[in-house]
Amino acid sequence: MSILSKSETVTSPAKKLRIGWFTFSCCEDSTIIFTELLNDHWQEWKKLLDIRHARVLQSHNVLDELDVAFVEGALASEEHIRYLKEIRSRSTKLVAVGACAVMGLPSAQRNQFDIKKLAEIQPLLDKFAYLPQVKKLSDVVKVDYIVPGCPMDDRKFLEVLNTALKEFKIVD
Repeated sequence: MSILSKSETVTSPAKKLRIGWFTFSCCEDSTIIFTELLNDHWQEWKKLLDIRHARVLQSHNVLDELDVAFVEGALASEEHIRYLKEIRSRSTKLVAVGACAVMGLPSAQRNQFDIKKLAEIQPLLDKFAYLPQVKKLSDVVKVDYIVPGCPMDDRKFLEVLNTALKEFKIVD
């Protein structure tokens, strides 16, 4: 499935959609899907996307002004929350990617643990300075789009990416 339909054209080849890919607490299966999509669409996307931040792809990353931040994973610590708020402040649009980002689960399954199970894991929570409850992204920041699934629904991801390319006038 191509991003561009036969009737769509690149509006301004000099202007690219500035994106970032970020990951919090999750299994990173959506990151794997994203990299597989890059394999399939690289020739097309390199003309349309300016990947400013994606630790899985490059060692030099910047967190400056982004058009769209794609964020995978749930929030398990105050550090996660601070970083997500920074990402949100530097992004025009934020997309929650995958079940953990959208619903908090399965990363948030510990939110349902009984007292005994919580006592068993408390040393780990303390060691890593984890929050008492795991949060989904929308508990903390405004989310503009969601891409559900575990792993993410690749068709929905392409739909959201195509919407952003049109919204930011990268394509007609």
